[in-house]
Amino acid sequence: MTIEIGRFAGEWEELLELLDMAFSAPWTDEQYESERRIWEPERSVVASEDGQLVGHTGTFSHLMTVPGGQLPVAGVTMVGVRATHRRRGILRDLMRRQLTDIHEAGREPLAALTASEPVIYPRFGYGLASDHQEIVVPKASRTLRPVAGIDDVRIRYVDVREHLARCAELRNRLALERPGVCRHDERWQEYTISATVTSNIASASKLRCVVAERDGELTGFAYYRTKRAEKGYVDVQRVHAVDITSHAALWRYLLEPDLLSETRCEMLASDDPLLDLLLDPRAPGPITRDGLWIRPVDVRRALAERTYARDVDVVLEVVDDFLPWNAGRWHLTGGPDGASCESVTRDADLTLDVRDLGAIYLGRPSVKRLGRAGLVAEHTPGALDATAEAFSTSRLPFLDTGF
Repeated sequence: MTIEIGRFAGEWEELLELLDMAFSAPWTDEQYESERRIWEPERSVVASEDGQLVGHTGTFSHLMTVPGGQLPVAGVTMVGVRATHRRRGILRDLMRRQLTDIHEAGREPLAALTASEPVIYPRFGYGLASDHQEIVVPKASRTLRPVAGIDDVRIRYVDVREHLARCAELRNRLALERPGVCRHDERWQEYTISATVTSNIASASKLRCVVAERDGELTGFAYYRTKRAEKGYVDVQRVHAVDITSHAALWRYLLEPDLLSETRCEMLASDDPLLDLLLDPRAPGPITRDGLWIRPVDVRRALAERTYARDVDVVLEVVDDFLPWNAGRWHLTGGPDGASCESVTRDADLTLDVRDLGAIYLGRPSVKRLGRAGLVAEHTPGALDATAEAFSTSRLPFLDTGF
């Protein structure tokens, strides 16, 4: 039978059957309903054979913080192929159609995803652009170093839904300060307080919220659940604060649970102050997990629509075997106030694969590090150092909401 690739014109229930088979995950009806509410059906691409769906990839319309501002980014999601149809090139065809559609629409110069299996996506040009830490802090190791003013911060329990808009506004304001964070519109605000396929709700309490306040002003909040599995623990979903004092006060609360043995967080920024504030540096036992994968869809726009830490004037030769319009030499000039990028024929200063351009786009890892690994070729002495400094950021990129 011939495999046909095209836009999805069916209903959610038809797609749900495919996703349930592809992911083999015991998700609840509530979790699937959360996914349906953020689904953008007009951006679904499917593979079908004889009228049956055998593959799918979807796209979310995100606004993501990049160095210097926010940029429309295509969030790739719900990627799956039936087990009966693997190793037939279906995923490759779905990825090519999706990325071509994004490019032709002309709105989003970048695609981004989180990977269930990280070895899959580099062959389609995605590079690992962020990571995060998974931590477990035993109650006996909860002590924090002193933080001035921490006792002046009031921590109180509030109703999650009643304070949703207030907390979301603070979180969106803070999102402007860190690369990789996506703005939450009303759909995504609701998503963050729902049971989703990225959350483990087994043996868990309802979602709880505490806020940090000083002089009646909101300075931070935290979402968490308590769980009573093999051992009771606090499961931290997110912590956002406008200053280190409120950040420390929220974490002090989360680290001191009654009747529970430890505090866990599966997505902590790799430069989160908590890792430095804990008196026992071994206490969290951090495990580094891959986070956001970035794929330049339009290299020229992607490079021109971010800013740089220092003045940059470099010709990058980009190798892209999957999207041929990206391949070639690109002259990037700019600095802290803006940039421009144009196709040129002159000799390149650096050569790199498009996946490595995606990896460095948000500021992590450095171009120099990839050069030491032999992944970036330097043709002009000093170009590697200068480009690494230009692409650097003061804060590590971090994706705080999986998709």
